[in-house]
Amino acid sequence: MMRSLILLTCAVLVFGAWPARTPPNPGNVSSATNPELDKKLALIAGEGMTDPKPYRYLEELSDDIGGRVTGSAQAAAAIVWGTEKMKAIGLENVHTEPFEMSRGWTRISASAEVVSPIHHRLTLSSLGWVGSTQQGGAEGDIVTVNMYQLADEMADNSGKWAGKVLLVVRKGEPPPPQDRRALFAKFGPFLKAAYDAHAIAVIGGQGGSKSQGMNITHTGVLGFDTTYDIPVVSLTDEDQEQIERLLDRGKTVRLKINVQNRFSDGPVQSANVVGEIRGTQNPEQIVVVGGHLDSWDLAEGSTDNGMGTTTTLGAAEAIVKSGAKPRRTLRFVLFTGEEQGLLGSIAYTKLHKDEVASHVAAVILDNGQGPVNEFNLGGRADLIPAAKDFAKQLQSFGEITVNDDVEFGTDTGPFSLAGLPGINLGQDSPDYKYTHHSEVDTYDKVKPDILARDTTVMALTSFWIADREERLAAPWPPEKTARMLIEKHQDVMLKAIGLWPFGNLGSEPDKKQ
Repeated sequence: MMRSLILLTCAVLVFGAWPARTPPNPGNVSSATNPELDKKLALIAGEGMTDPKPYRYLEELSDDIGGRVTGSAQAAAAIVWGTEKMKAIGLENVHTEPFEMSRGWTRISASAEVVSPIHHRLTLSSLGWVGSTQQGGAEGDIVTVNMYQLADEMADNSGKWAGKVLLVVRKGEPPPPQDRRALFAKFGPFLKAAYDAHAIAVIGGQGGSKSQGMNITHTGVLGFDTTYDIPVVSLTDEDQEQIERLLDRGKTVRLKINVQNRFSDGPVQSANVVGEIRGTQNPEQIVVVGGHLDSWDLAEGSTDNGMGTTTTLGAAEAIVKSGAKPRRTLRFVLFTGEEQGLLGSIAYTKLHKDEVASHVAAVILDNGQGPVNEFNLGGRADLIPAAKDFAKQLQSFGEITVNDDVEFGTDTGPFSLAGLPGINLGQDSPDYKYTHHSEVDTYDKVKPDILARDTTVMALTSFWIADREERLAAPWPPEKTARMLIEKHQDVMLKAIGLWPFGNLGSEPDKKQ
C-alpha cells in the first residue's frame, strides 16, 4: 500500500501527471497524443526512480568481479553474473550469444625510470594487446615522434629508431577534425614500423592530456581486434611533460623500461548476454537496449561501463515491475569486446543480419558517470522531430538536447552501419576524463541518484520507442547509409580501420551511376 503511494507520487513528480502534449500536427505524427503510453511511462518512471537495486548491481560488478578484460576469467564471471541477473529480473529468452576474438591478452607488469640526466621513477601502464620488452627490461635514449607527421617520421627517421624509446608528442598545427579521427588508424602502421626498426618501446599515442593534476595513467587498445608486438605504455601527464621539457632543453634523456604482457596461444571465446520483454502486438519488431559488460583492468570498470550495464539491467527491471507491456519486443543486450573494437556489437549485427529489417533502433549508454543530457540519433535526422517531442516529456530530468550525431566510440556504431538508428544516450560527465580507462574508475565515482536518473531515462526512452503506435524507424538501404556517413565525415576513419562495408556506395562516382 505504501509502496503504491510512493510510486504514484514519484511518477507525478519526475514524469508529470501524464503531461499535456503538443496538439497533433498532420505533418508530424510524432506529436499525436497517446494517453495509454503516457500512463505506462509514468509507472515505469516511478519504478526506475525508487528502486535501489541498480546501485547494488554496480557494487557487485565493481567490487566482487572487478576489471573485466574480454577473454579473462573476470569477464567470464561477469557473463555468468549478467545472465543470472536477467533471469532474476524476469526477462524472457535469456541466453548468451558466443563469438570469438583473435587472441586473448593479460597484463603482467610495467615499470620504468629515467636514469639520466636525472634519476626519476615513472608512473606508467601498458596499453592493451601490445607486447613486452625482453625479460629484465631494456635501456635506451628517448627520441620524439610527432603524431601529426607520422608518414614523414617513418620515411625520414625510422632508420634511427633501433635501441631507442619512442616518445609520441604532438607538435605544430593539429590536423582538421575529420583527419584527426584518422590518426588512430595511422598509428598501427607506425607501431609495426617501430617494431621492425627494433625500437625498445613506445610511450603515448592514445590522445592528448586527459588528467593533469591527477598523476594517473590510461589504458586502451590501438586497433580493432589487432595485436602489436612492441610494448606501448601510457605515462602520467606529469611524467611525460617533464621528459618533454628536458628534451626541449637539448638534454639526452635515457630510460630503463621493463614491460611484461602475455598473449593467448590462439583465439578466445566471449559472449553477449541477451534477454527480452516480448512485444504484445508486433513481437517481430525489435528495439535493442544495452551497454557493454567488459572493461579495462586498472580498476573496477564502474564508469566504463558498469554504468551502462546496470542502467540496462535497471531499465529492464523497471519495465517488468511496472507491469507495462510494449507493442514491440525490447531486447536487452550486455555486449562484450567493446573495448577491443566493438567486437560484441559487430558480432550481434552479423548474427542477426537476417532480421535487421525487423529492428527498429538500438539505445546505448556508455559516456561515463553523468546524467543523460542528449540523444545522438546516429545520423537519422529524420527522427529529430519525434525525439524532440519526447525529450520535452523528460524535462523533469533536466534538458535533453537532440541531434543526429553518429557515435563510433561505442556499440551504437555497428547498428548505424546496418542502417539503423544507433541512439547514443549522451551524458554530462566532466570527470570522465579522469576515470576513463584509468585506475580511478571505481564504484565510488558513480552517484546513486545519477544512476537512478539514467536508468529511468533509458527505460522510458526504450519503452517509448517500443510502444509507439507508429514504428519510429526502419533501416535505411546501404546507399543512403553510406551517403550519410560520408556527409558526416566518418568514411575516412571507417575505411582506415577496416569497418567500411559499402565499397564505393555513396561516393561521387556512385551517385552518377
